[in-house]
Amino acid sequence: MPKIIQLSPHIANLIAAGEVVERPASVVKELLENAVDAGASKVTIEIRDGGMTFLRVTDNGCGMAPEDARTAFLRHATSKLRSAEDLAAIGTMGFRGEALAAIASVSRIDLMTKTAGAISGTSLHLEAGQIQEEAEVGCPEGTTIIIRDLFYNTPARMKFMKSDTVEGGRVAAAVQLQALAHPEVAFQFLRDGKQVLSTPGNGGLQAAVYCVYGRDCARMVSVDSRWEGYHLTGYVAKPTDARPSRNLQTFFVNNRPVKSKLLVSALEEAYRNQIMVGKFPACVLHLTLPAGAVDVNVHPAKTEVKFLSEKAVFDCVHYGVLGALNKQPDRPQIQFQKKPEAVPAPPSAAPVSASASPARKEPFFRTMTAEQYKTFSAAMQDSPKPTPAAASATAVKIRQEADPSLKESVIVPRPAQSVVSAPLPPMPEPVEEVEQTVLEMPKDIPWRMVGELYNSYILVEQGDDAFLIDKHAAHERILFEKLKANQEKISAQSLLTPIPVRLSPSATGELLENQETLDELGFEIEEFGENTLLLRQIPMDLSPEDAADALETLASDLLSGRRERSDTVRDELLHTVACKAAIKAGWKNDEAELLAVAKAVMSREDLKYCPHGRPICVTLSKKQLEKQFKRT
Repeated sequence: MPKIIQLSPHIANLIAAGEVVERPASVVKELLENAVDAGASKVTIEIRDGGMTFLRVTDNGCGMAPEDARTAFLRHATSKLRSAEDLAAIGTMGFRGEALAAIASVSRIDLMTKTAGAISGTSLHLEAGQIQEEAEVGCPEGTTIIIRDLFYNTPARMKFMKSDTVEGGRVAAAVQLQALAHPEVAFQFLRDGKQVLSTPGNGGLQAAVYCVYGRDCARMVSVDSRWEGYHLTGYVAKPTDARPSRNLQTFFVNNRPVKSKLLVSALEEAYRNQIMVGKFPACVLHLTLPAGAVDVNVHPAKTEVKFLSEKAVFDCVHYGVLGALNKQPDRPQIQFQKKPEAVPAPPSAAPVSASASPARKEPFFRTMTAEQYKTFSAAMQDSPKPTPAAASATAVKIRQEADPSLKESVIVPRPAQSVVSAPLPPMPEPVEEVEQTVLEMPKDIPWRMVGELYNSYILVEQGDDAFLIDKHAAHERILFEKLKANQEKISAQSLLTPIPVRLSPSATGELLENQETLDELGFEIEEFGENTLLLRQIPMDLSPEDAADALETLASDLLSGRRERSDTVRDELLHTVACKAAIKAGWKNDEAELLAVAKAVMSREDLKYCPHGRPICVTLSKKQLEKQFKRT
């Protein structure tokens, strides 16, 4: 066995640097936390070449005295710990020391700092952690630190760095996190001479979120709740604005950016039954709790934390977000895409070829000779006068030939409603008519059901707004809530012919270990050969054709860890049952069924999304419609 020796301070610092300083972004994180702890209200970050050759952070904080500046680069130097008890209640982000020693050991550093009221400041130059030069200089109050040639003395670390673009992007992400963590500080980030980010530092989180994420987060819902001494604030996305990944989920604990599976789980639990599978909510959430209730020393970079009471933290985030979503009415407005206006064809004495290119445009007004006008006028007088119905059919045909996409979207006139006094012209062709009368609702209900579009959408009028209700999504949600409210065992049906279901070994094992849960959900399974189960009983409302897929979905949920919450597994099955039992788009339903769905949606604020996250109702305002008809 080799002889055990004590490492030199330089080697020890290099090892510490490997724990804290992984890349330029790690350096920026540590320096920005130091600036915030120094009371800075404005911080400027500048990098070149992804931060590898040049990185400067300037703050207007309290600065350091000459002796403190020297001590800050010693290992185990700190400004926030005085006793062992302080480790259990760390309330600051960084500190002058430890991280600076690690950074200095793998770079060349220039430091200028000055305290308030001091006549002059202090300048230091370090290489590989050793002070090479010290001088008295004139400089503004605060601290400026320049990092050059990062990892110049550790080539093994250098070769793991990515391109300047990638490293610069990670630095930008680190700056964004600090800007969201501290909206009271104005951050300015310059990358290769160009400004990438600038926040106002007015203390408003919404302004910081907008500066970082832009218009993508303009529709986020505000969260502000308290739970057992914990305080949750921030913004979360609406279920309809869910994203395909968790990249925009940002959590802070006592203003420190953290990664926590517990917080992610609590957030997404609040969206359960409101969001589509494979979609994830965006958020910027700040959790404030007593310093003694959280341990930030779990990870060297302090990106992971441990909570004293995980249940209280989970409930605070879960119910805080859920309450914010339930308060927020969400009936998205219909958005019209502006299309270029068609230019009417000009009068012409010459015949127009049917094969003429539609892209050719003639001026609407043009000069005609007297002879041309006489010929044109005579032709117009001798031409047969089309009936209104024929004119309508011809216009539709011409538009369809010019734009084939209109063939599926032409609206066929309906029979006259009771609100129309003049008779409509006869339809050009006989079509299958569906009786559709306007239902007059009782006077105490300020809305009326006008009818149905495409056998899929219920049209409701209320004041100056019209609502389009997706009848399948709405009925699915109504059934789901009804099933969920009934906590009794789900009614089941025995199968005359058992259904064999082949699954992976892990899925088969999970289902066999959770037969009690499956029984509550109406399933009875039996082991049948290698990796195959027999379904002998299924829920009453589930068709045998869908039973195998439902069982496979349950197995996937159990494998992903959802067995820890049996109500989650139950809800997933109820999703399937409600979807299969709900009325479908394209079905012809009588007015009583449609009215019952419309009445539920218009009277209940909780019916916003189907269990898979699709919106139930969209709004079309009178003003929007008038714009389409050029009435405003």
